[in-house]
Amino acid sequence: MNVQDRQGLALGFAGVAIFALTLPMTRLAVGTPAAPLMSGWFIAFGRAAIAGLLSIAFLLATRAARPRRADWAPLALTAAGVVFGFPLFSSLALRYVEAVHASVIIGALPLATALVGALLHRQRPSVGFWLCGSAGSALVILYALLKSGNGVALHFADLLLLAAVACAAVGYGYGARLSQRMRAEHVICWALVLSLPLTAPLALWTAPRAAVPASAWFAFGYVALFSMWIGFFAWYRGLALGGTVRVSQVQLVQPFLSMLFAVPLLGERLDALTLFFALAVLATVFAGKKMPVHAAPRRPHVSLEQA
Repeated sequence: MNVQDRQGLALGFAGVAIFALTLPMTRLAVGTPAAPLMSGWFIAFGRAAIAGLLSIAFLLATRAARPRRADWAPLALTAAGVVFGFPLFSSLALRYVEAVHASVIIGALPLATALVGALLHRQRPSVGFWLCGSAGSALVILYALLKSGNGVALHFADLLLLAAVACAAVGYGYGARLSQRMRAEHVICWALVLSLPLTAPLALWTAPRAAVPASAWFAFGYVALFSMWIGFFAWYRGLALGGTVRVSQVQLVQPFLSMLFAVPLLGERLDALTLFFALAVLATVFAGKKMPVHAAPRRPHVSLEQA
């Protein structure tokens, strides 16, 4: 592993550590069915609107060049995944499931990100890599089924979390590709600014009408400043340096970190079953890191004379 790969993994881990607090902080902001606080709609749109306003200032301060015409479509897909999809689906789900539970479900994200990255960047992970990723994802699904209480059916909140995983993977994949030719910080900033015409009015429309405790506002501030903005500076840079397929596997430690944060912050209980599945999923990252990831072979160039 060269220096660039190590830097990519280090930045990727920094981003994951920031993102690991997202689920506990979101749960703290939305409350429970018995004691609801902010709506999941406001959490999703409000955090994006605040980060979008900060992004305008950052882009002006750094004299960022406008994206090229070809970059607007990938930026829109990035925004659809990480500005709208993941925040909205995860915020709605966390009203009904604990952050510890949601943390394990989000463990499916590395494989989804690797799949999107492999398609977009024409990389060919080895069979061993996919076996490790598939094993981690299978553990996540099994855990959700065991905790659902329905035997063979997922809770609707688990379905929302899986939808959030799919959205994040698309946003990560396209954002990482843009980070190859744009500054990583500018990728998320332009995605947020592009979304502002929707996120700002929706945030005002869904804003709390009743008083909510200061702890909920603190949690909302975290997901707006760190989860929606600063964390992506490190994450997209790490994906660009180390490769989407390999660095995405660092996300396998995110569920465990989220649990460690959720227990003291929310008073949630970490039972033996959850701990077992979290550790089992975590174990797959170390195996996956050692599996080779190859670039797809280039097509041979055929000149007009040869044709």
